[in-house]
Amino acid sequence: MTPRRGRVDRYSVLLSVGDLLGREVELEGLLRKILDKVIGVLEAERATIFFVDPGRGEIYSRAAHLPELREIRLKLGQGVAGYVARTGELVKLPDPKYDDLFFPDIDAKTGFRTRSMITVPVKDKTGVIFAVFQVLNKRRPAFGRSDVEFMQALAVQLGIILEHTSLYPLIRQGGAPEAIEIRNRYNTIVGESESMRRLFDVVARAARTQATVVLRGESGTGKELLARAIHTNGPRAGKPFVKIDCASLPESLIENELFGHARGAYTGADTGYDGKFLKADGGTVFIDEIGELPVSLQPKLLRILQDREFEPLGGSKTMKVDVRVITATSRNLEEMVARGLFREDLYYRIRVVQVDVPPLRERGEQDILALAGYFLHLFSQKHGRPGISLAPETRRLLSAYPWPGNVRELQNCIESALIMSEGAVIMPPALNIPASGTSAARGAGRVLFPGFSDDLTLEELERAYIRRLLEKHGGNRSRVARILGIGRNTLLRKMK
Repeated sequence: MTPRRGRVDRYSVLLSVGDLLGREVELEGLLRKILDKVIGVLEAERATIFFVDPGRGEIYSRAAHLPELREIRLKLGQGVAGYVARTGELVKLPDPKYDDLFFPDIDAKTGFRTRSMITVPVKDKTGVIFAVFQVLNKRRPAFGRSDVEFMQALAVQLGIILEHTSLYPLIRQGGAPEAIEIRNRYNTIVGESESMRRLFDVVARAARTQATVVLRGESGTGKELLARAIHTNGPRAGKPFVKIDCASLPESLIENELFGHARGAYTGADTGYDGKFLKADGGTVFIDEIGELPVSLQPKLLRILQDREFEPLGGSKTMKVDVRVITATSRNLEEMVARGLFREDLYYRIRVVQVDVPPLRERGEQDILALAGYFLHLFSQKHGRPGISLAPETRRLLSAYPWPGNVRELQNCIESALIMSEGAVIMPPALNIPASGTSAARGAGRVLFPGFSDDLTLEELERAYIRRLLEKHGGNRSRVARILGIGRNTLLRKMK
């Protein structure tokens, strides 16, 4: 009876990792959690996850209990891990059949003595081997049959987990393995450029604290994903994450949504309503487009940040809450403070930690193509179109276009192109973006868009671009808002 219960416990430990799928988890922490769980369950000493680079014919470690070396690199077929990556066989040592596969150079470099191991291939749902998982040295005499069965089940589970991370498209694309860093990388957030690596470092520092954070950047750059990453990887992980978008709500409703109302607060208020702050008690409130928060409500938010207390609309009882506040804005808050549209004391309260999110056009070709590959992978799964790729000329067009709607525009563009393409290769016309003038964003003195002067201010350029889109789409404001990646209310305010 006891062994059976132990076996059930093993699988329940494995399956619990699946709860993290699709969340903005820090990937190094996710893989480390998997390694640590397996080490504990199998009573082993070390574990390593290798990724396969088919372009170079290599495997390379990117998650490991390996304090002596930064990484291990082997040729396909070299050593036990390389053999498993090439053949797809499970290997358990010691075993006379496989003893000659052992590659002693790694032990020689680390000073670690390998006595036993289990190495399994990790496959995606199409059967392609893209990773290898290896555990070393069971603390008891040797790995047994139940350990082998567990590792086989683990390989299936690990394949599902990794295939649903933002790492998977990069692994399958091949290329330079040294470019696939895991430290401070967040699932669902793709970025290889230097500006994004700096941003990830700031986000990691912020996530470890309880500090109030403001995320600043253009619409569509991914500020909400970063806010979720800060929450998910911080001390309030597992507690509520509650969002309110000030740009999408009428001014008259924002107070009610944030702070709630007491019974009888207004006609029709037959019951009380808990606002976002009460719903998020113990967790995080994310206030998107805080620059749209009415001046009349700013003192109430300031009190939350200072004293963690407020009164609901129409109520007299003071409510206490324990929340972390993360805000985001695409507006120039300093200019708003100067114009009396945003309280200076609130401005300093929300920017304890400021995270500047770069626009996509400044992140470079590497990030644009990495994001395009990631979205192509997601939508090919969603719409049942496996094996779809981008033509070289399509990749060039994607790299040259300035992406005024940033990552959100690119995401929508890739999904639309995949749906509209009939063949297995997406050609430029499917992108539905203009080919002329798109490379101008890379050089000085060129025109960003046909007919637009390059000496316009950002405000003038935005106004001209919105007018152009409204003309092109017959005044359809909802469609223009989707193209710009902003809310319809935000578009209406810009039009005013």
